Amino acid sequence: MKLELVKSDITVIGGGLAGVCAAVSAARLGQTVSLINNRGVLGGNSSSEVRVWVCGATAHGTQRYARETGIMGEMFVENQYRNPEGNPYLWDLVVLETVRAEKNIQLFLNTDVHEVEASGHENERAIHSVTGWMMGSERKIRFESDMFIDCTGDGLVGFLAGAKYRIGREARDEYNEEWAPEIADDITLGSTLLFYTKESDRPVKYIPPSFAKDITKTTIPMKRVIRSGDSGCHYWWIEWGGETDTVHNNESIRDELWSVIYGIWDYIKNSGNFEADNMTLEWVGSLPGKREYRRFQGDYMLNQNDIIAQEPFGDRIAFGGWSIDLHPPQGMYSTESGSKHLYPDGIYHIPFRSLYSSNVSNLMFAGRDISATHVAFGTTRVMATCAVMGEAAGSGAALALQKGVSPRLLHRDYMKDLQQLMLRQDASIIGIAGDDPRDLAKTAEITASSTLNAIAVTIPSDTRPLHKDVGVLFPVSPSLETVDLLLDAEQDTLLEVELWHTGKGENYVPKQQVAVASATVAKGSRQWVKLGLPWQPDEACNAFVIIKANEAIRLYTTDKPLTGVLCFEKGPKPVVSSLLEDQQPDQPVVQWSMYGWNRQLTCLQITPATEAYSPKQVIDGYVRPYAGPHLWVSEEMSKGNPEWIQLTWKEEQKIAEIHLTFNDDVNEDLINLHHHRTVFETIPELVHTYRIEALIGDEWIVVAEQSDNHKRKRVHKLKEEMLSKQIRVWIEGTNGCLRAEVAEIRVYAL
Repeated sequence: MKLELVKSDITVIGGGLAGVCAAVSAARLGQTVSLINNRGVLGGNSSSEVRVWVCGATAHGTQRYARETGIMGEMFVENQYRNPEGNPYLWDLVVLETVRAEKNIQLFLNTDVHEVEASGHENERAIHSVTGWMMGSERKIRFESDMFIDCTGDGLVGFLAGAKYRIGREARDEYNEEWAPEIADDITLGSTLLFYTKESDRPVKYIPPSFAKDITKTTIPMKRVIRSGDSGCHYWWIEWGGETDTVHNNESIRDELWSVIYGIWDYIKNSGNFEADNMTLEWVGSLPGKREYRRFQGDYMLNQNDIIAQEPFGDRIAFGGWSIDLHPPQGMYSTESGSKHLYPDGIYHIPFRSLYSSNVSNLMFAGRDISATHVAFGTTRVMATCAVMGEAAGSGAALALQKGVSPRLLHRDYMKDLQQLMLRQDASIIGIAGDDPRDLAKTAEITASSTLNAIAVTIPSDTRPLHKDVGVLFPVSPSLETVDLLLDAEQDTLLEVELWHTGKGENYVPKQQVAVASATVAKGSRQWVKLGLPWQPDEACNAFVIIKANEAIRLYTTDKPLTGVLCFEKGPKPVVSSLLEDQQPDQPVVQWSMYGWNRQLTCLQITPATEAYSPKQVIDGYVRPYAGPHLWVSEEMSKGNPEWIQLTWKEEQKIAEIHLTFNDDVNEDLINLHHHRTVFETIPELVHTYRIEALIGDEWIVVAEQSDNHKRKRVHKLKEEMLSKQIRVWIEGTNGCLRAEVAEIRVYAL
């Protein structure tokens, strides 16, 4: 047996997506990091060992413009490019290579940390080291750092260090949470095992093992959806253990889940109720995917009211958008539905104070063990949200070390510095503008070869009956006068529309009615109908126009998307839970669905001209949609004629580094495994080929260029610092979009 000592600035324990993003963010900020994982692959519940798809703020397309950016966003986009079929082993490689790309990270796989050295009284403790055993290598390794980040999920490191924590459900009156039980208890969400199936070219028999459960003697066939062609996360409801201890009873929970999986497969194969003769099991998980255990206490406990109110925390460092998603304690045996969901009107914010311990001075955490109540945990627990919190924890740990302070003092004295640092890294923060005083682009005059100044979609590809209310969202900057719609009318009729404000800049559903309008439409086809909707909002924002259902009308539609413009269809009021009877809260993000409208629009023309796509948007500090698209968009590119955007200073600037952030359509819901397949491998709006030129003296010199780009953010570090008063970015081609689109340009000296 070898005894080893490893010293680094930061030790991250847990190699799920939270731990990966924490380690990578800290390493990119110059800190040395030890990343420790007790399994042989990274990715946690998303890995090939467990195979849960990575859900996040998009909520499978329910939330708009909500896909994560930063490190999690990089992995989403890279996986889509490399692995559009959702192979779980190729996803493992995307995660692994994200870590291996960082020279400041030492990676320790198959290393189980089970010892923690800490000292201090109950309310002011500090960790000195953690020790792990590397399985298969007979290496006992002691890790010493100034900062530790617990991303273990179960919170073992913080527990051993004496960090304050909770398990189970808080009482309703503690945080005034409507979904909390009257009396606190130890109940948690259970664990899940998944399985994969495949179709063979010949009949395949199945003899169940002796321990397979006869599910016909349970409530499962009556209360759960079972289909012969489903596998993987379609069976997320194979869940159990919430009424017991999900850690200490992990093995018995696994055995129970196995008995049900093999029983379900017996039911599918041998009951005669399914066409499954040629189907066989391809893979069955052996490592339960845990949902919940310890939740640490930070300086703030995120709760249900914060989620629903979308509380705009001054120390926000990440966002989520998944529903508050709670499951019955009995799991798969419950007579209730498998889950109940409650959505806010848009994404919600997560405070930095929920990512560090209230009583261990050098302990941070990210993932499902953050400082949140059980109810709030129902949404923060999904993996892409865990990942963006991981990036925030890693960034916070790095900056705290650089400032020589604890996370608590970092929050008190350097919160804006942390947020600006993260925005420079394209992290997932919404509603805070980048305002880096070192960014030279802020003082430049911005011009472009052309600019899209008209919201007009005029070339149809199809028609749709107006059987239901249709919503159209578009930016208003600075004002609105008229909306024209292209339609057919089967008879003389009255077209009615409503104009709504979406309220918060991060929301994309109707909130406040502004105006109504109507127009008499004569029987006829392919006619433009003008509706007067004059509006001068106090500041740039999004409008939501509701076109009221009318059986006599068909709208013309197009399959050519336009950034910043979305279409929706109004469905029935969603049911949160059958147990709530008539007390069903409104959930407009569910009721106004883009299902069937993704990347499709109704034909329309908006007046007057818009400033929403002007060149100055690339330096306004917003790198993703917020009360508008916040990016420069050119007119349609003609073949062989590139578009350009230019920065001009009054005096020569010392330039060493240029950051470009392109539009990767964060409205598009990407998935790492097998929930759905996206038809393209690269986001069409992403710039494919570009070059950067600088005016040196009287000559334009190419200082950087890129072809076959599929990434959202590119950082070009020049070989040597140069003097120039003009930089021009030439967009020579996209990955399918008709226009050049750039979200941000930053410029730095050494």
